Amino acid sequence: MSRYVLYISLVISFLLSSCIPTRDLIYLQKKDNSEPETMISAVETKPYRLQINDVLSITIKASDPKLVSIFNPSSNDASAGKSETGLYFDGFTVDDHGNIRFPVLGEINVIGYTLDEVRARVEKQLLAEYFNKEANIFVTVKLAGFRYTINGEIGSPGTKSLFQEHVNIMEAIANAGDITITGNRKAVTIMRKTPTGVEMHDIDLTDINAMKSPYFYLQPNDYVYIKPLKQKTWGTGKTGIESLGTIITLLSLATTTFLLLKR
Repeated sequence: MSRYVLYISLVISFLLSSCIPTRDLIYLQKKDNSEPETMISAVETKPYRLQINDVLSITIKASDPKLVSIFNPSSNDASAGKSETGLYFDGFTVDDHGNIRFPVLGEINVIGYTLDEVRARVEKQLLAEYFNKEANIFVTVKLAGFRYTINGEIGSPGTKSLFQEHVNIMEAIANAGDITITGNRKAVTIMRKTPTGVEMHDIDLTDINAMKSPYFYLQPNDYVYIKPLKQKTWGTGKTGIESLGTIITLLSLATTTFLLLKR
């Protein structure tokens, strides 16, 4: 009978260890190796450089709107819809050669340029070929939505678009319904396209030092993958109540089997 008790104790210990501890669920904790300061210094991020399939929203304004109406797509006037669908059809998509086709100005190569560099280039060409300084040309260049893809143990996986210039990993996760209880917050994988290939990096979101990572702020077209915790495959229960239910079921089964064999 002592062996029976020992086996049951081992099973209970295993089930209790399978529960997901609270420390694996809390974001941005101060750990032993974290700095004591409460302030986190700003992360210096590199400006985003345009890639193939990026969609740009370019608007040109002047003192007299009629002077620049020919340069602006029809959706950019009064009732301009800034919806994702409208920007997809009326925005300027970077083609496979790295060019956009702009009204009157023709094809402009933008691959590898920052948004500020594209703005300066368009403004310079307009002043050189069509306008003088008195026209007060004002050019605005933005990405047509900040797009990223998130998958794995997340509430709402898929490709998301946010109308803001900077998005950090916490905002991206919140926008996708948060990581599920079985998601591994200690190793969130970020895949990023670069001119030399694809970079992959894991970031520990349970550590406050994650805010210092150059990957804390996403770049457009990043892919975020949330791995599952091992508790998901064990099937023993994610919480203490679930594990207790499993223990009771196994104990009942073991007791019934023992009594039947004893007869």
